[in-house]
Parts: sequence; structure tokens; C-alpha cells
Amino acid sequence: MQNMKQAQIERYRARYDALMAKGVEKDAWQPEKHPGNPAVLPAEDIISEEDIPGGWYHVARLRRGRTLRLSNPHGTPGVAVAIWNADDFSERYYSGDTVKIQWTAALGKGRLLLSESGRVLASITDDTCGLHDTLIGGSTARSNLMRYGDAPTRNSRDNFIVAASKLGLTSRDLPPTVGFFSGIQADEAGRFQWREGSDKVGAYVDLRAEMNLVIAISNCPHPLAPGPYDPRPVRATVWKSPQPAADDLCRTASEEARRAFIATDLVFALG
Repeated sequence: MQNMKQAQIERYRARYDALMAKGVEKDAWQPEKHPGNPAVLPAEDIISEEDIPGGWYHVARLRRGRTLRLSNPHGTPGVAVAIWNADDFSERYYSGDTVKIQWTAALGKGRLLLSESGRVLASITDDTCGLHDTLIGGSTARSNLMRYGDAPTRNSRDNFIVAASKLGLTSRDLPPTVGFFSGIQADEAGRFQWREGSDKVGAYVDLRAEMNLVIAISNCPHPLAPGPYDPRPVRATVWKSPQPAADDLCRTASEEARRAFIATDLVFALG
């Protein structure tokens, strides 16, 4: 019996190692070989557009299959995003599964944003920045105080609390957040550092809703963003994106992605 148990453990370990090796393989994920979305969206496809002033927030609702484009026309250093399943607010974005299932914390075109149930909330179908953060989270009153002193500044934590209250939620319902246009890296001592080029002027990222979603967007600088407190306007555009093709990068990039989509699609197949 002990030998059988040990053999099973070894099989599971070998399977895990094989999946990990494939997941981190340099050439396994090749977003440059897949077409992106139009840089200029057709006017007839645009459902709504909202310019979010520096320091403020916006809440967007997306039906499954539609896409949110976050555009950074003025190069603001970071936009924090919180995501909920609109049909069940207890399901929300979870950085742990997003990193674990994809074997990486590097987000970009072809990657997924997952819930704590391992289902896909949104797919990144296009990305002209490539520098985002799913480890540190958005700014808080304390992080702003430490970085900018006691001058009054708005922060993402407070923005999300206000946004949540308008959805009938409380601070306990806030999920981990994603920081777009907010690249970070660890130095030799393991300390996180800001990556130059994160605030690229004119960059955008497209998030295709794989569930019905509520997305809160806070336009406050990332906690590690250099320079003075100077958030600039960003734009949130909801548009009617095409149906995924059979070889859709987000749905086929890995075995883990395919399984996550099976779990997601099943929810809608059952009505």
C-alpha cells in the first residue's frame, strides 16, 4: 500500500514538473504571432467612453464578450483595477490563481485574469504597454503619506471603498487589484522596483469579459511610481469585440488556460 501511495505521489510530481516546464518555456507563449485589436476602434463598435480624471475612479459594467479598453494618452504612472463577477459579487479577481495557473506574474497580451474559483474573469486580448503589476496592489492613504508627505492626495484604496459602497458592498468585499501601466521588478536584494517605460504615452490594454463583470478603475499612481503626485486622465472605452476564433490565443495558450475556460463556459452552458 505504501509503495502504491508513493508511486501515485511521484506520478503527480512528474505531471506537475512537466506542466511547469511547459508553462515557463520561453517559446510556449508567443503573443506576437497573433493579431491584436484595431488601434483605432470603429465608431459603430463603441458602446461607451469615459475619461477618468487624475485621482478619481470609474465603475464599468461589461456583458460577457464585450471588451474594456484602458487607454493611457498622457502617460500616467499606473491605473488600479478591481474586478467582480456581476452575477455573484462573492467571486472576484484573485492574484494568487492568476499567477499560479499561468506560472508567471507577468501580465500581457494572451494572459488571463482569474477568480479565486480558477475561472476566467477577463482575457487580455491586446496590450501595447506590457508592464503591469499583480503583486503589490494599489495605493493607500498610508503609502501616499510615506511617498508624498502630508499633502492631501487621493488613493486607490479609498476610491475602491467608495466604488464598492455604490454597489452595496463594503471594504471586506474588495478583491486584490491589478495595476496596469505599472511594471515592477525585484532587485538582487528582493526589493520591488519601478520599471522604466511603464507610463508609456498612448499605450492601451484590452480586457475581454469572459463573465458578466463589474470593473472599478482607480486613476491614482502606483505606490512605487517615481516623481511627484501627478496622475493624468485615462480613458475607459467599452466596445463590442468579435467572437473568439478557434485559435484564440487567450483560450489556447496553455493546458491550464483551456481548463480554466472549460470551468468558465460551463457556468453559462448550464444557464
